[in-house]
Amino acid sequence: MGHNGLREPLRQLANNCSLPAALEAMGERWSFLILRGSFNGLYHFEEFQSELGIARNILANRLARLVDHGILARQTCDDDRRKVEYRLTEKGFALLPTMVALRQWGERWETGMPATPVLVDARDHRRIAPVQVMSHDGRPLTKHDLLWSLPEDVAGETPAQAAE
Repeated sequence: MGHNGLREPLRQLANNCSLPAALEAMGERWSFLILRGSFNGLYHFEEFQSELGIARNILANRLARLVDHGILARQTCDDDRRKVEYRLTEKGFALLPTMVALRQWGERWETGMPATPVLVDARDHRRIAPVQVMSHDGRPLTKHDLLWSLPEDVAGETPAQAAE
């Protein structure tokens, strides 16, 4: 990333930063696999358990964590009040770009091969583009195009927008 003399205060941010907070909410690989299962239409404890091959105690723990963090909502089924469903919340759906980016990164850097099945655009069934960091006006940005700025130095923002 560009260097303008300003860096993130890493030690200060270790306990009060959005990235560690996001990682704390998600936990580890099982949480990501549960989330992927949710995006693929799994809703019931038994479905997650059989599809993912995860131990019941670990699954219960991860589902509870995802519910506690508002990523999944635990709700009773309309047709059978004894059954429970785990549904993605708006906050959970907002993780889709992150999930896609991590999958694409893994394909490129870890497995070296495209995953199957392939994620495509529902309209034309073409492979989706790689997830990228974009500028405010839609230009793809590289690490050389980025730098850290204090909120009051961000162009075109009011103090209220900086707080969002």
